[in-house]
Amino acid sequence: MSDHHHSHAHSHPHEHHDHHHGGQLSLAWPIALTLGFAVVEAVGGWMTGSLALLGDAGHMLSDAAALGLAWLAARIALLPATKRHSYGLARIEVIVALANGLFMLAVVGGIVIEAVHRFSEPQPVAGKEVMVIAFIGLLVNMAAAWHLHKGEHSINSRAALLHVMGDMLGSIAAIVAGAVIYFTGWTPIDPILSLVISLLIVGSTFTLLREAVHVLMEGVPFNIDLHEVQQAMDNVEGVLTTHHVHIWMLSSGRIALSAHIVVHDLQGWMRVLPALRLMLEERYGINHVTLQPETEQWLKEHPEMKLDC
Repeated sequence: MSDHHHSHAHSHPHEHHDHHHGGQLSLAWPIALTLGFAVVEAVGGWMTGSLALLGDAGHMLSDAAALGLAWLAARIALLPATKRHSYGLARIEVIVALANGLFMLAVVGGIVIEAVHRFSEPQPVAGKEVMVIAFIGLLVNMAAAWHLHKGEHSINSRAALLHVMGDMLGSIAAIVAGAVIYFTGWTPIDPILSLVISLLIVGSTFTLLREAVHVLMEGVPFNIDLHEVQQAMDNVEGVLTTHHVHIWMLSSGRIALSAHIVVHDLQGWMRVLPALRLMLEERYGINHVTLQPETEQWLKEHPEMKLDC
């Protein structure tokens, strides 16, 4: 055997584009709801003097931009592969999710700075009006979250859902702040709850950023054990051993694997290939597989191929 023999087994779910189309539809209503009420809440926050309400309005405005980017990313992900981008543009979803996370951290930073300023210079807050506006905002956020939850669960859709969930917490904080101020007159509760909600948002955002960076770094998906997958491949009938096994995510729901498979002879390879592909997809959800068959004799002639890369 004088050259490498490559065999490519690819499995692409037919419903892939339909999921993306559903994802676009699930983003349309949240964008309209979030953008519309953000303006209302911003005006209300300015009129009542509530930092919690203004912070939530700023948060919702940033979410409207984030949701718009998510919608755009979902449309771009539908574009077919090209000679320049052979895997297509689906990974744009991960890049947008990363940008959303970073933007959220910037928004939180602005809220924290203003909250600290409020401690040194307290301002009067109209508690009753804050409660009413924040409660309406909570209903709007719940409706947006419901639309996102029933749609596609890609990393980008979950990033958008994270923004809306943060808004829900912000609305709850504003309701509590308004109630405390209305019944007790204690205004420091406004910046205090703004800081608390900021910490919660930062924690969730870091989780999202960690996942997005892991995908971009082509790390093994968190729910897959590479060693376990390799052992499962070794146990397939006709396989002697495997090496150079790599697993990574192309985008949400698209897991790729490449490996070198050592077999007795190439005549039986066409029986081993479908067995490997079926096992990988059914057991681990790996639906983009590229395998290279090799024989023991060929490895003896090319010992450098035994080195892991």
